[in-house]
Amino acid sequence: MMDKLRPFHITVLVYMTQAGIVMFTLPRSLADYFGTNGWLVLIPCFLLSSFNIYLITLVFRLGKGRSVFEIMEQSIPKGILYPFYMCLASVWLIFGCMIGKKYVLLFQMLSFPTTNPMIFKLAIDLLLFLMLIKGLFTISKSATLFFWMTTWMLLLLLWFFPAFRWGRFTPFILQGGHDQVKGGIEVYAAFLGYELSILLFPYVEKTKKSMAAIYVGNAMLSLSYLCLTLICFGFFSLGQLKRLLYPVLDLLAYIQLPFIERLENLLYGFFLFLILMTVVMYWWAAEEAIKRIVPKLKTSVLVFVMMAVSYCISFIPKTLDQVNVWITNLGYAAVGIAFGFPILLLIVLLIQGKARSSHE
Repeated sequence: MMDKLRPFHITVLVYMTQAGIVMFTLPRSLADYFGTNGWLVLIPCFLLSSFNIYLITLVFRLGKGRSVFEIMEQSIPKGILYPFYMCLASVWLIFGCMIGKKYVLLFQMLSFPTTNPMIFKLAIDLLLFLMLIKGLFTISKSATLFFWMTTWMLLLLLWFFPAFRWGRFTPFILQGGHDQVKGGIEVYAAFLGYELSILLFPYVEKTKKSMAAIYVGNAMLSLSYLCLTLICFGFFSLGQLKRLLYPVLDLLAYIQLPFIERLENLLYGFFLFLILMTVVMYWWAAEEAIKRIVPKLKTSVLVFVMMAVSYCISFIPKTLDQVNVWITNLGYAAVGIAFGFPILLLIVLLIQGKARSSHE
């Protein structure tokens, strides 16, 4: 009998998949798009993501824990499903690729400005390859290890309390922003990652605790975002937040120790563990989709081909601005998949339920 992921490991896996590169720019996005007290937008984003998770739990309940691929293949011809699987895999693969590329470009900018960033990208991809070929349970164990290696960084927020000022919040709510619909989608994209839990059904126990663990992981991330953005809005002025490209990096630069220079470079290295988990889970999801098309292909060969394609695509955007455009557009697609995929599955399950009841 195949081992199952425990609720704690599901929670950690969801949290680590969601937490990623976007937290460097999240406070600036909230200030720029929504203005004063923009951090409040995180609350409806949390509620909306929780509703999306509710749709996923409905699929789990109605499908009785079956794989989402099995549910679709029971009612939809494979000639239609294979292009759909390729679309899913393409979005997930390239989205993960661009997240990794953005981290590499930032790392190069901070520490190795004269080094070719694709060398670092290759090193990260090789590490991801080794994780992927070991399967989901090894990825889950890695997520738990990385969680304990990085979660302590939230305590660093206590360092900024002496310079924190409640007066910087002002009594005005969401004043001075622009393009709030576009900004709302971009901010909501910071919560993405939970939607991949819809592929975990065959790997979890068929209990309510398994689905509750997804809610907990999402709540943990939301609380982390809320604490981070509150500190940023109380540490920087609104004008500063709008001008700073990466306010969290500037926040880390404020921490000074007598025996370490440029501590933010060291701390930035710890974010690699978050990026690794985000990218590896999106690539694992892409692998799961492609496996349905070529089930007899060896996992190691499939992963190698996927990563080779991804690495070649990562050469296309050269600058951070270009990478951000890719991430933004792919984020829109990922948000659409996050809501559209479970809705499609619910429709299929309802049709299957009516068909069964008519035969009885």
